Amino acid sequence: MAKSVAVIGAGPSGAIAVDALMQERVFNVRVFERQEKAGGCWVSRDDAPPQKFDLDGLAARTADVPLKIPEQLPCRTPVVGQDRFTDSPVYPGLETNVDAGAMEYSQEKIPTVRSQWSIERHGEDTPFRHHSVMRQYIEDLFTKKGNADLVQYNTTVERAIKDAASQKWVLTLRRTESLNDSQSDYWWSETFDALVVASGHYAVPYIPAIPGLKEFAERYPGSIEHTKHYRGPEKYRGKKVVTVGASVSAADTAVSLVGTAKSPIHCVTRGRYNVFFGNDAFQHPMIQERGPILHIGVEDRSIHFEDGTSETGVDNILFGTGFTWTLPFLPAVQTRNNRVPDLYQHTFYRHDPTLVFVGAVGAGLTFKVFEWQAVAAARVLAGKATLPSVSEQEKWETDRIAERGDGPAFTVINPEFKAYFEAMRLLAGEPQNGIGRPLPPFEEKWVDDFNAGHERRKKMWRRNNAVGKL
Repeated sequence: MAKSVAVIGAGPSGAIAVDALMQERVFNVRVFERQEKAGGCWVSRDDAPPQKFDLDGLAARTADVPLKIPEQLPCRTPVVGQDRFTDSPVYPGLETNVDAGAMEYSQEKIPTVRSQWSIERHGEDTPFRHHSVMRQYIEDLFTKKGNADLVQYNTTVERAIKDAASQKWVLTLRRTESLNDSQSDYWWSETFDALVVASGHYAVPYIPAIPGLKEFAERYPGSIEHTKHYRGPEKYRGKKVVTVGASVSAADTAVSLVGTAKSPIHCVTRGRYNVFFGNDAFQHPMIQERGPILHIGVEDRSIHFEDGTSETGVDNILFGTGFTWTLPFLPAVQTRNNRVPDLYQHTFYRHDPTLVFVGAVGAGLTFKVFEWQAVAAARVLAGKATLPSVSEQEKWETDRIAERGDGPAFTVINPEFKAYFEAMRLLAGEPQNGIGRPLPPFEEKWVDDFNAGHERRKKMWRRNNAVGKL
């Protein structure tokens, strides 16, 4: 049984992992969060977007490289200048795109705080919540349970290695501090029996390689962005904008530009729409769908499409093309095809039972999925639940690859929500002598609310499309 546990990340998966661990009453827990507050990808900060991107690295999914670790610890070094992708992905008007009832943890309800923007578009009973509500909800899980002091903010885990002799996890940590009116990085190490990776996977943007893109970005600084850097439509007023992508962020960005950017908004969708939201967002009369990009011209700011058409005078290209899974701090685990391999039930690292992941899944009932993973992980680490044999764990993954493929689709729980939730609840077992966080039986209402929320957003888009406005 593990006694000391390190949790990497204080976002929605880290928060519930800490709660589940602490309710077992056997662990000493430390949480390391590189941002200044809890909330993960819901932390809002007016970060200036990078003026230059490592486009080769972003396209190859290799941009987030590990830092060189100092030879002697503890020590101080100059502040790291390498981009660590800590900038916020939140824009001021961001709202959830999932019903609050489908998002929330099983015991802690998301506050019924509705923005005027959402009420105007979805009615007085709108089920969606502003990003600020979600961030506070995550922080409240720490503060209201008495776990706030477990978190060390502004601290990055730069390396996590299992020491062969002691069988302990050795974490190399870095924190930027002010000293004598100047800043420096302080490095040190700490050891733990077990490690929970709850660091999320919406930090490093993916921007595909397109002929001419690098030259365009160099000639016109700030013209190439990822939707992670979007901060609202005003910057693009009167500009000719091309968006790339057909999932949630690309759809939201394109729609929000209507009436501000020059009409039409040109949207490269390739016909690969989000499975939940379809193409309704792109049917607005001020949005024009375009096919795949063939190449980009620098001199006349042109984009040439595979169907033989082109657009000149393009001011901005916004990529809503997703993110890359990166684990620069964990050399023992290599990502593959933009997922983390060898995780039984998307949670337990098959080669080492003291390493678990919370949140390594695709979309759908995410906070609740995190909760079920966290409770199962806490019980296993506490020695109160037992994993199947390594061969059975390997078979689970092999069978799933055969069914879903060895890529991002592997991590998507939908539509097998009930089977997954119940399997994790069975693995976790019930709290013993009332100690531990209980998991309730799966409720179909969660999926009904999840789907109803999507339908509500699609109806909003269809209404707007019919009248030709935002």
